[in-house]
Amino acid sequence: MVSLSDVLDGLHVVALPMRVRFRGITVREVALIEGPHGWGEFSPFVEYEPPEAAHWLASGIAAAYRPAPELRRDRIPINATVPAVSAAEVPGIVARFPGAGTAKVKVAEPGQSLADDVARVDAVRALVPTVRVDANGGWSVAEAIAAAHALTAGGPLEYIEQPCRTVAELAEVRRSVDVAIAADESIRKTSDPLHVVRSGAADVAVLKVAPLGGVAAMLDIAAAIDIPIVVSSALDSAVGIGTGLVAAGALPQLTHACGLGTGSLFVEDVAEPPAAVDGCLPVTTVTPDPARLDALAVTPARRQWWIDRVRACYPLLS
Repeated sequence: MVSLSDVLDGLHVVALPMRVRFRGITVREVALIEGPHGWGEFSPFVEYEPPEAAHWLASGIAAAYRPAPELRRDRIPINATVPAVSAAEVPGIVARFPGAGTAKVKVAEPGQSLADDVARVDAVRALVPTVRVDANGGWSVAEAIAAAHALTAGGPLEYIEQPCRTVAELAEVRRSVDVAIAADESIRKTSDPLHVVRSGAADVAVLKVAPLGGVAAMLDIAAAIDIPIVVSSALDSAVGIGTGLVAAGALPQLTHACGLGTGSLFVEDVAEPPAAVDGCLPVTTVTPDPARLDALAVTPARRQWWIDRVRACYPLLS
């Protein structure tokens, strides 16, 4: 097992300014770990407690200290990611994803209405042929059923991601609508990530490397799931996106566009993100630019906060 001192010796903490508010934040703080096999990322959202955040630390350490798996493909189709912006802002967001044939649209944003969601989705649908939405568990069953009907009035949806919080609610919605249901939080925020599939509650599994403990752990879960996999980011820096691309590149099968294009949501990043070609990103690991690490470094107080967080999570690693 990698020592705590080695992890802390290779720790760099940066703050990445964002183009739009996403998940309620406009600056994304990220801790990066340098190791013998490259760089890993430790960036659980600040509200996550150590038992949950420890999975993210395991992922960052694995990326930095273990060799990458064998790849089966070198290009990954990605979806455009549209935050909960107004319909008028949609064209500018979509333009940052040249060639993307799929878009994921955030819905069920606190303080917004279903009418806002419909307007946003319809604006995206006018520009991108395949549209999926993500509610982040923000609806009740009744609200999810009503939203499914309203959001498909103007055209089809590829799927609705995590319409409700619980597996039982997902299963009920899935039985009640004609739209495919994808599970995200129901997989990564549970002690049994396969429960949602065994319960017949999802048609698609959205897997994120960091919350699941790393590439190897994600691939083990994917091997036990008999529904299509979508690899997605957790608002990662270029380093984390690179790890996600490696995971997607190692999957035995990949039939859906992946949510790994979120680098365009940042004004600045630790490395120049690879350019999408025909809606695909190349599978490549990322080495941060030293000048960017310095320019984007957090204050000493915030760096100490992240050091303390690593110290709290480290004893929880299995």
